[in-house]
Amino acid sequence: MFICSRGISLSSRDIADFSTDINHVINERDLARPRLHPLATATLLKQLEDQYYYIQIIKVDEKFHSPVSPNKIVFIVDLTCAPEAISWGASHNLFANPFKWILLYNEKSSLNILEHFENISLLVDSDVTLAGLGVNDTISLKKIFKHRSYMDIIEENVGVLNSNEQLILEPSFEVNRFRRRQDLKGIVLNSCIVITNNNSLNHLTDKRDKHIDSIAKVNYVLVQHLADFVNARLEYTVESTWGYKNNQSIWSGMIGELTRNKADIGGTALFITEDRVSTIDYIAMTTKTRSKFVFREPKLSYVTNVFVLPFDRDVWLASAALVVITGFVLFLVVKWEWYERKNGNLKEDEPYMELRESITDVAVLTFGALCQQGTTAIPYSMPGRITLIFLLISLMFLYTSYSANIVALLQSSSKSIQTLEDLLKSRLEVGIDDTVFNHFYFPNATEPIRKAIYEKKVAPPGQVPRYFPLLDGVKRMRQGLFAFHMETGPGYKIVGEIFEEGEKCGLQEIQFLQVPDPWLAIQKNSSFKESLKIG
Repeated sequence: MFICSRGISLSSRDIADFSTDINHVINERDLARPRLHPLATATLLKQLEDQYYYIQIIKVDEKFHSPVSPNKIVFIVDLTCAPEAISWGASHNLFANPFKWILLYNEKSSLNILEHFENISLLVDSDVTLAGLGVNDTISLKKIFKHRSYMDIIEENVGVLNSNEQLILEPSFEVNRFRRRQDLKGIVLNSCIVITNNNSLNHLTDKRDKHIDSIAKVNYVLVQHLADFVNARLEYTVESTWGYKNNQSIWSGMIGELTRNKADIGGTALFITEDRVSTIDYIAMTTKTRSKFVFREPKLSYVTNVFVLPFDRDVWLASAALVVITGFVLFLVVKWEWYERKNGNLKEDEPYMELRESITDVAVLTFGALCQQGTTAIPYSMPGRITLIFLLISLMFLYTSYSANIVALLQSSSKSIQTLEDLLKSRLEVGIDDTVFNHFYFPNATEPIRKAIYEKKVAPPGQVPRYFPLLDGVKRMRQGLFAFHMETGPGYKIVGEIFEEGEKCGLQEIQFLQVPDPWLAIQKNSSFKESLKIG
């Protein structure tokens, strides 16, 4: 037995090339016992090398190793040594995708070709070609496979290579073997679904309680359609969890069913994580879902001091400078007035409350103007009165602007909580939807901010972890100052039922889980993988 490979996949043209070379070899053999003659073998190897194939002679008692990619390997076997070669290939799982086999035999011989494969897992992803020499030096090509290892072998007629080295394909032959074999002939596929609420088993298709086990219900219908497409029947098992690895590295839940070969396909989509990639295969993303912290934006006055927000820093500094400078000018004017009166340069025409030349009196007058309280004393001179009027009017406009801004700010919501770090530092309480995957992902968070959120806000030391049923969590969220981590699809359905329209406008979201959308999973290296992906 030998293998050959090159940098292309095995197409119909490749089969024809192989068959042409094989024809020369078979013609030199004893037709009663098809066997590769040493000289003919050398000729075939030389011809394959001339076509840039990599050639490697292998022994069935040796461990198989090839320096090229598996999808570029073709095994060529003389069926006179079939029992050893086929057993060797089966023991190394070499009949599975992407390896390819070409088996040489003589149709006139008395060999029962198919009996060699009765106990071999020659499944739907296998690519095994029988090349048999017939009458008039024609070579018939067939593909063989099984749906299950214990089932009968199914033959597929590829075509005939005539004596003129022309490959004549069967009209109904589909080159893509996965499309060709997508009809599974009604075999049973075992599917495992994840149900967290037992009542959901009664409402998988009637669209009741759509917010409960929503992913399971959607995927149940999709997998049913997939089974119809590939003509298979489904038998279900139910698990309460998607599956997580314990301390003994044993998987629980749906993944456990897949790893123990009790389920062919996972009927409920699950997240792709690093530790799962080496355990199961994923075939399709069926349902988008998002789990996020959702909360009503808190009032601005709850998270910051709104009394300093109406003006920015420069306006505050300019206002303070205005008051100080105007008050100082007013003090100088009053000082000048008293100086002039003492010298007799100013005469009093009518009685009035005197503003004394005291810095304390001027400061009290300025402070009263700042508080919009007016004054009981005014300067006597025209410059003093102009200065006082300027101070009063300026502070009136500042007060009006400040009051208008305060009213608006008191009615505003804060948008300061935008990240997980903001949420951690805020005074908002935190709760988590009481689901299986939240019980796994939150305690096992390793990123510092996410870990701190769990340890400080979700499960502080000495307190019961803050997990809530979905309805209770949404009700607490409506009361405000509460961030609830939930699956947004079912969560927003409840929000739409119990929130007022005005309350919905202030909802804010923050992503926590670092996982992609969930995918359907199947057994690792399942023979049905490509067929189901096409479906």
